[in-house]
Amino acid sequence: MLQFRFSLPALTMGLMAVGLTAPAFAETLKKPALDQLAAAWQGGKPASSFNAFLAQAEKANPELKPAVAAYRKKAPLAGDDLTNIARLLGLYNRLHNQKAVIASLGAMVALPTARNVQIPPHENPTIIDFGKLVEKMARDFGLAYRNVDNRIFEVSLKGKGTEEFGILTHSDVVPAVLSEWVLDDGTRLDPFTMVRVGDRLYGRGTIDDKGSIAAVLYAMKTVKESGLPIQRTMRLMIETTEETGGDAMEYYRGKVPLPAYNIVLDSGYPAVVAEKGAGSLSVFFPAEKTDASVTAITDMGAAAAVNAISQTATATLKGGDLAAVLAKLEAAKPAFLQKYEPQGGKFAIAITRDGDSIAIKVTGTSAHGSEPQNGVNPLPRLGLFLLESGVTLADNQFLKAVKYVDALYGTGYLGEKIGLGYRDDFMGPLTFSPNLIRTGADGRLVVAVNTRMPRGRTPEELKTQVTAKINDWAAANKASVEIKYDQGNWMARDPSGQWLTTLLNIYGDTTGLEAKPVSAAGATTAKQMPNAISFGPGMPGKKYTGHNAKEYKEVPDLDADLQMFTEMLVRIGNLQQMQ
Repeated sequence: MLQFRFSLPALTMGLMAVGLTAPAFAETLKKPALDQLAAAWQGGKPASSFNAFLAQAEKANPELKPAVAAYRKKAPLAGDDLTNIARLLGLYNRLHNQKAVIASLGAMVALPTARNVQIPPHENPTIIDFGKLVEKMARDFGLAYRNVDNRIFEVSLKGKGTEEFGILTHSDVVPAVLSEWVLDDGTRLDPFTMVRVGDRLYGRGTIDDKGSIAAVLYAMKTVKESGLPIQRTMRLMIETTEETGGDAMEYYRGKVPLPAYNIVLDSGYPAVVAEKGAGSLSVFFPAEKTDASVTAITDMGAAAAVNAISQTATATLKGGDLAAVLAKLEAAKPAFLQKYEPQGGKFAIAITRDGDSIAIKVTGTSAHGSEPQNGVNPLPRLGLFLLESGVTLADNQFLKAVKYVDALYGTGYLGEKIGLGYRDDFMGPLTFSPNLIRTGADGRLVVAVNTRMPRGRTPEELKTQVTAKINDWAAANKASVEIKYDQGNWMARDPSGQWLTTLLNIYGDTTGLEAKPVSAAGATTAKQMPNAISFGPGMPGKKYTGHNAKEYKEVPDLDADLQMFTEMLVRIGNLQQMQ
C-alpha cells in the first residue's frame, strides 16, 4: 500500500493530460444535499429499505421525483438520473450497512494473513481461511465466486454485456511488532483483534487493505439487491501476496485473461495515475568474533518488514566495563536528543542494564516505508547515538552496519549522503529509508533499505549507481558485504477517458474536495494490470497508517468508501465507453 503526494500539473513530460477535471453535473446531488439526507436518517427513523429511503430523498428534494419514478418503473436510467440514483444508493449503503461492514472487517482482521516464510502463501491455512470467509460473503450476497488456486479470490457482480471491469485489492498484510501496539494512554492492543476507539478502528489491515475488501463487497451486495442493471461485469480480484512481491498476481495473469480497464483500491484518492517504483536494498555483513573484554554490540533489531518504518529500534551491548559504558551513554543522551530532535522530530532513548548486558531502545514514529517524511526513523538515530556516545565499541558486523547506515543515509531520506538524490515535478523525490536490521538464520546481519524511485532514472541505472556507492564505502572501511537489490520501475498512466472523469466526479461531489489526478509515493499491483489506476482508500491530508504500529481506519473514511464504491459500480458499470 502507498499514499499519494502531489496533484497533477499541466503536461508532465508528455504523459499527462492538460487540465483534466470532472464534468459539471448541474442537476446532481452534491455533498451538502447528501449531508442533509444523512442527518435526517440519523436524526429520525431510518428507512427500512432503499425504496423507503428514496421516498425520504424525493420529499427533501422534489427535483428527484422523475429519477425515482423511473427507477421504480425499472425504466432505463441515463445521465443525471442514473448519477442521482447511484449516488443515493451509495448513501443508503453507507447508512444502512455501516455496522455490518465494521463487523465483517473485524472478522477479516482476526485472520493474521502476513506471509509465513516457512510455507507458500497459497498453502497457508490463514490465507485459505480468508478465501473461505470471502466465499461465504459472496454466496450470501448472491455474487459469483471463484478461487484461483488460493492465489486470487474473485467475486463478480455480473453485468448484461461481455465487458468486464477489474477491481483489485489484497488480503495479505505486513507483520506486526506486538510491543509497539500500545496507545498513548497505555492500552495494549492485539493487532489481530480489531478495536474501536472513538472513530478509529485499530487492527492490522484495517486500512491496508481489508477495509477496502469489506466495503466493496457490501457495495456489490447493495447494487445487486437494488435491481439496478449494469452492462459491464465488475470483477473483484483479491490478491494474497501484494506485500511481498505480487507473485500471486503473476500466477493469475498466466491463467486468467485480465479486464481491459482496472482500478486498485490500495492507494489514495482522488485517483492515482502515477506511482514510484518500490525497491528493497539489502546489505549483508558476515558475523565477526570479538574479545569479551571489549564492549561490543551483540544484537540489533528494527522493523518486521522493509517497507515499514518501525516505531522502535534496539541494540544490546556486552563486554568490557559496563558500568562505565552505562555512565557514558546516560551522559551523552540529553545533548544528543537536543541536537537531533530538530532534525526530523521528537524521539526517545531508553537505556537499561540487566546483569551482563545493556539494552538501548530508541522510540520514534512509525510510518509506511514510502512516506519517510511522516515518520521519525529510530534505526539511524540508534546507530548515530552509539557512534556519538563516546563509547569505544568492538569492530564487528554490528558496528560496521551502524557506520554504513550513518555514512550513506544518516537521518535524512532524500539521498543526501549517498549523493544520488533527484526529483520529478509530478512524482516527487527519490527516497531511501533504512528500516530493517536483524540477524538471519545463517548468522549474517542484514540492513534493508526501502527505496522509492520516481521517473527520471531506470531501475538498472539506479541499481548500478547505488551498488557502486556501497562498494566504494565497503572498500574504504575494509568491510566484507554482499548486496541484494531489487528495484521496481515507476509507472505513469495517461489520465484521460470517461472512466477516470467519472471517478473524479464521484470523489469531488461526495467529499466536496478538489478532484484531480495525483501521484503516489509507492507501488501497488496497478503496475501489473492494463489501464489501471488507483481509487482510494487513503484520504488527502491524512497520514496513511498502513504498515504503521497501531494501524487504523477512520470510520468516516470507511463510510466514504462505502458510498463512493457503490456509486462507482453503477456508473462505471453503465458507461457506454471507457475512453
